[in-house]
Amino acid sequence: MSNRTLRVNELIQRELSDILRKKYQSEALALTITAVDVAPDLRDGRVYVSVMGDATVAAQKLKWLRANSQDIRFELGRRIVLKYMPQFVYKLDESTVKGNRVLQLLDELGPSETKPAPEEEKS
Repeated sequence: MSNRTLRVNELIQRELSDILRKKYQSEALALTITAVDVAPDLRDGRVYVSVMGDATVAAQKLKWLRANSQDIRFELGRRIVLKYMPQFVYKLDESTVKGNRVLQLLDELGPSETKPAPEEEKS
């Protein structure tokens, strides 16, 4: 991925978060834009979203994002000047869910089942 694409991804992520926070305060309360991945030609992009709550809340928020994607894209186009404003596909970012599951499994193991780190020999 080129340096330009990385900068565009970061800029879009920052501006999308700002739009959701300021314009759609109540609807986007439990949403976090975790990553944006734009194609090099700037025509398409994926927006990864983390949602606080269970699966039904996540499904509702994704449905709301998809229904309002044109309004959000229009507002983003007013803030950012690009040759093409990407068409976004919103996807649920499950990395936090997987990370929480790993932490939960580690907590279930408990301290007795985990191996202590070997001590270094002192000379």
